[in-house]
Amino acid sequence: MLQAIGLTSARHRGLQPAVDDLTFEAGPGCVTALLGASGSGKTAALRLMLELDPGRGITYFRGRALHRVAQPAREVGVVLGDVPGHPVRTARGQLRMLCAAAGVAASRADELLDTVGLAGLGDQRIASLSPGMDRRLALASALLGDPHTLILDEPAEGLDVREADWLHGVLRSHAARGGTVLYTTSDAKEAARAAGQVAGRVVSIDGGRLVADQDVVEFARTRLRPRVAVRSPHAARLAAVVSREARAARRSVEVVTEASSSRLSVYGSSCAEIGDTAFRHGLPVHQLADEVGDTGPAVSHVVPGGPARRESGADGTGLSEAAAAGTGPDGRDPVGSGPAGSGPAGSGPAGSGPDRAGPSGPGPGRAEGSPAPNAAGPDLPPPIRRRPARGPLRPVRYELRRLFGVRTTALIMAVALVASAGISVLLARDGRTPLPNVLAAWPSLLPLPPAAICAGLLGALSFGDEFRYPALAAGRGTVPRRLGLLLAKLAVSAGVALLLALLVVVASAASLRLVYGGDLIRIPPNVISLGVSWSGLTVGCAWAGLLAAGIFRVTAAGVAAVLAVPVLMVPLVQRMPKAPTARSMTGLPGRLRELAWPHWPHETDRWVLAAMRVVAHPVGTALTLSLSVLICAYLFTSVRGRVRW
Repeated sequence: MLQAIGLTSARHRGLQPAVDDLTFEAGPGCVTALLGASGSGKTAALRLMLELDPGRGITYFRGRALHRVAQPAREVGVVLGDVPGHPVRTARGQLRMLCAAAGVAASRADELLDTVGLAGLGDQRIASLSPGMDRRLALASALLGDPHTLILDEPAEGLDVREADWLHGVLRSHAARGGTVLYTTSDAKEAARAAGQVAGRVVSIDGGRLVADQDVVEFARTRLRPRVAVRSPHAARLAAVVSREARAARRSVEVVTEASSSRLSVYGSSCAEIGDTAFRHGLPVHQLADEVGDTGPAVSHVVPGGPARRESGADGTGLSEAAAAGTGPDGRDPVGSGPAGSGPAGSGPAGSGPDRAGPSGPGPGRAEGSPAPNAAGPDLPPPIRRRPARGPLRPVRYELRRLFGVRTTALIMAVALVASAGISVLLARDGRTPLPNVLAAWPSLLPLPPAAICAGLLGALSFGDEFRYPALAAGRGTVPRRLGLLLAKLAVSAGVALLLALLVVVASAASLRLVYGGDLIRIPPNVISLGVSWSGLTVGCAWAGLLAAGIFRVTAAGVAAVLAVPVLMVPLVQRMPKAPTARSMTGLPGRLRELAWPHWPHETDRWVLAAMRVVAHPVGTALTLSLSVLICAYLFTSVRGRVRW
């Protein structure tokens, strides 16, 4: 059961809200279509229900608001637009990554690929999928957590008839298993076809307000009728002539003038009859076609010099008198399914008459005894606050699949290895470059070695791709800044940076041995200090790129932060005034051992001294300062955004 109560969008610059006091229900075992023209507020209503946009109102999913659901992916499946995945990621890789985010087994990805008909296309990249295949993949993403409720925005848009029929069958199958399905559409025929002929409902909105809430049979009977579309420069005269002849022949014919005064919709007649009538009276006709469509919530035939009314045949089945009273010929609302004044549209097209129940009462579309919508007062529904998206339930697994699910990672690492091997061979040719610099491929001309630059780029992509291709934010607003996700990204990026650093040294040594022989390779006495320095440089660059991209939400900011360390921070550190007599920190490890409990072994002193030498180096000092500033900035922006850690 889905209950939307009093949904109202926030006003912007004095404009009318896109959604205004919208209340309706979507029951279990039922496909509910939210019908409305483009700009009627369908998507805005869905975003309010999912707490993506600020406003007022509340939506209950089986009696609970969405922010009170522990695992939303297992309660609500959402499709808003296309799949927001990396274009070079495969369909199977995308689903496996989202499985880690939803906390479900990776085998679920293959099950859903088979369910949506993509079993043979699991290794195909997202960019190469057709619109129909892309929509199938989006539906599979929504079904990952086996949710009870499906919310889809224009799911059949751009699909051919066969693909649309398949989609409607999947939605009806989900509802037949007891699930709730709510989807938006602007096509009345599609709404009736997808909702089915037994247990479907159609909720019509216009201008963000409820127009009608009907079962699909009543909707097809009252609002989905065949008609003849006529366009003529003398539409008013043609309408009067057609109505007069219908009364004379005692036929049930209804003539409705559309928004354009030159267009008519004639119900109960045919193109041949309308054409013959126009020919006999010498009236030109510019368009004459059979149509089936939604008659709309409030249409009227305007006769020059007279009041607005609807013309009808002489059998009294039209709405000429009933429209003035706001009821149909049987005492029912012309577009609703209940008695006049009691249905969703009983008090006008916008449902805003004095008899309409307020948000604290039962109201249209809400069952008696449902949860009270108002916690803020008797007249206003509770506010809807934009809440940050939850992070992945298995963050390390998610990050590993995100990082290695695209070929960019392998390409960057390959470029680093090839460039480092080539630079090492060139540096060792003159014999004047120290061996550590040769193995690290760090000439004095470069601000950083290729391995450190590539590690920083991989770190920047860790957060930059989240905002460029927001897999975590699919239908959930911005990318979450949660502690678990941050720690997972830091750990995985550090591991990749260490692996890259080791591979670069091995590749450089192998290249030197191949070109110059094995006599050039010697193990230096301070190998531990050099190893710590090399590891710290690559990991620090990876973290600097990651944090900067997370703060500024672009990959370029992460790369700029990495390059700023040698270009800006190192000269700044080197220009800092030094005291004429600097104090020595000799013996610091021993003094730390006296304070620590339990006592660490004596071999640890060498590692402590190596770390101190790394920090004392200008590059190490600059990198430490940069990381400190970036961490503080990340925490500040997270706290300012009221992120729930």
